[in-house]
Amino acid sequence: MAAKGTETVLELRDVETYYGRIHALRGISCTVRAGQIVTLLGANGAGKSTTLRTISGLNRARHGVITFLGEDITKKAPHEIVEMGLIHVPEGRRIFKGMTILENLGLGSFTLKDEKERKKRMAHVFDIFPVLHERRNRDAALLSGGEQQMLAMGRALMTRPRLLLLDEPSMGLAPFLVKEIMRIILRLNRDGVTILLVEQNARVALQLAEHGYVLETGKIVIRGNAETLRNDESIIKAYLGD
Repeated sequence: MAAKGTETVLELRDVETYYGRIHALRGISCTVRAGQIVTLLGANGAGKSTTLRTISGLNRARHGVITFLGEDITKKAPHEIVEMGLIHVPEGRRIFKGMTILENLGLGSFTLKDEKERKKRMAHVFDIFPVLHERRNRDAALLSGGEQQMLAMGRALMTRPRLLLLDEPSMGLAPFLVKEIMRIILRLNRDGVTILLVEQNARVALQLAEHGYVLETGKIVIRGNAETLRNDESIIKAYLGD
């Protein structure tokens, strides 16, 4: 593994995305390096989720280039991007209700042929999320919001991601659960997972991240060290809400 911050894992150069005639992303350029947590911030409608969807291939960039581990993925299909180790945990969790926790986690490694490796990955997920092990045979529909978020993240970990895109992991959660999810994000990062985070709570996101980008109407208007952004009250008030 490359030393933290030395290898460019993800790079966007002048990326533009449209929804029909709506110009959603307007020349986005950003970089995520190995071992970092980088956060995308901005008000609702700024383009944060669209950026993640464009990276993961769910939306197609009309202009610009996206590279992952040095390879151009701009025109790759979503499943090809997943196979490379770039995993997107979307807003709203998107777990499979009517299926157990075990079955949901199994879908995260459905292409894996090595059963021993699958069990090893499952054990790793249960070590991070003990509550999922306790309820492993329970229908995912019966889980709380926080547990569903843990399941969505656990399913992503079954792929052994090189880069994890997290879209609003704390949305709708009670404050004590937000702290737990953020603690887990830090643990994943310390375990070597590089993370690109979209998070509604800007102050929390900037405590976790090393670098931040602030979006407004599809453009990056501010970029910089997370600590600097966190301590600049004018930025917080102007773009992120006081």
